[in-house]
Amino acid sequence: MKGTKALLSMLENKGVDTIFGYPGGSVISIYDELLDSSIRHVLVRHEQCAAHMADGYARAKNQPGVCLATSGPGTTNLVTGIATAYADSVPMIALTGQVAAGSLGLGAFQEVDAYSLLMPVTKHSYRVLDVNRLPHAIHEAWEICQMGRRGPVHIDLPIDQMNSEIDVSFIDEKYGVKPLTEDVSAMNDAVKWIREAKRPLILVGGGAIDASAEVMELARLLGAPVDTTLMGTGIVPYDYEMYMGPLGMHGKMAALTMSREADLIISIGSRFSDRTYSSHDRMDDPQGRIIHIDMDATEFDKHKHTCSVNLQGDAKRVVRLLIDAIGGTAPSYAEWIDHAKQIKKRCFCDQRKECIPIAPQRIMYEINQLIDDDTIITTDVGQNQMWAMHYLNISHPRQFLTSGTFGTMGFGLPSAIGAKAAMPDKKVLTITGDAGLQMVIQELATSVAEDLPVTVILLNNGTLGMVRQMQKFFWNERYSATTLGANPDFVKVAEGFGCKGIHVEKPGEIGDAIRQAMDNDVTTVVEIMVDPDIEILPMLPANPNIPMVKGYCPF
Repeated sequence: MKGTKALLSMLENKGVDTIFGYPGGSVISIYDELLDSSIRHVLVRHEQCAAHMADGYARAKNQPGVCLATSGPGTTNLVTGIATAYADSVPMIALTGQVAAGSLGLGAFQEVDAYSLLMPVTKHSYRVLDVNRLPHAIHEAWEICQMGRRGPVHIDLPIDQMNSEIDVSFIDEKYGVKPLTEDVSAMNDAVKWIREAKRPLILVGGGAIDASAEVMELARLLGAPVDTTLMGTGIVPYDYEMYMGPLGMHGKMAALTMSREADLIISIGSRFSDRTYSSHDRMDDPQGRIIHIDMDATEFDKHKHTCSVNLQGDAKRVVRLLIDAIGGTAPSYAEWIDHAKQIKKRCFCDQRKECIPIAPQRIMYEINQLIDDDTIITTDVGQNQMWAMHYLNISHPRQFLTSGTFGTMGFGLPSAIGAKAAMPDKKVLTITGDAGLQMVIQELATSVAEDLPVTVILLNNGTLGMVRQMQKFFWNERYSATTLGANPDFVKVAEGFGCKGIHVEKPGEIGDAIRQAMDNDVTTVVEIMVDPDIEILPMLPANPNIPMVKGYCPF
């Protein structure tokens, strides 16, 4: 069997139904083989977006996404999308074409050392220098990208090896990797600390995305307030009484307050990243304790609290063990719980403000009236992302897809297209800004050509809003390079790609415009003119010596 056919055959057997890619000389033989494959190919307009689409596909479907690019610039264009998936622990198989094995290192046309280039932003990288090693790479990559802390795996495919004949007996051989270790030996200490605590807080991150039921069972058992990270959005339903909201640089004041006042944080799948847990929102209590549940031991103790118990393992399993160890009788934290409820009430925001230019809060309010459990929302990065995190009613895991750790502008549109390819029966919306959309606006053509309609909610404020906000609060209002002086007519641009476009300037027009867009059978851009002077608050500076910019919603 030819290597190209074996590649696609093995992917088919793994359940791969879609590949996002862009052809070129070193992968042309793979594309020839795709004509006879059951796998759908989605032709992107830029390779970065192939990785973002595979990322959105994987997050929505809970199955590895697959992207494919040619050698040289095709591969280097993938890097940002692969790094985004790596930072957010998203399973992906990244396939890259390569010059012939005998030409490696000779500076051949479109040669790049993809193996070395991608190793820092993947869980593992393979280079198939012998076609008979292709099954080993495919089977192990499929397992590695999903085991433990998930992430992308790269496979580099020299063109001469892919065009060679493979010994088919190798295809069905068993390949595997060493199982992950688990360490819950400190479980009794964790239970002891929970019983001794007076002010416990549960912090839920993206590592708990498949443990929502167990997290909620623990939350109800203890009755404790719950914060989430950005990546944990949806694991705890927005309407859960003790949900305080997102923690972090732009977290809700209720979440920040409870984090600082807690004497015990039970962290489930959170990394305690610099954006989530800083000097401004860490526990005030110098004797504050941390129970940290995570499958990746390298994340332990980043919180810098001396009193900590680490439980290593899959969140779903470890939280179940913790619930069982606590038993049917949990401690009572009545005074603390009542305090949390009062704090949450105090941080209420009325989003229905009638103003022109439009307040971003109002847009989120209108979106909430139209979404349901069968809606997936992706976001870009910046203020639009934070408005969505704060105010959207997200009820389920995998309903809210966003770029967290890498903060990749341009993620919104292609990830939405990937999510639509994964879940074609669901409505998919992306919330983006005028700057982020222009980084990937060509993918509107992909959505039309591939019949993958999504709704694009474009918050147009004519600026790089988040950077401008930083300049306002921390750089003495010295605005440098944050005004987008030549924005296009987005409605005309959308129509030029074969999409539909709707322009909105009044609050009363928002709901009808979004409803119409969601009902359309083609991608529709809803351009909403928003007030550039409304900031997303609070805002926590990186410098611990600078006070946070506090704020309750003025509406």
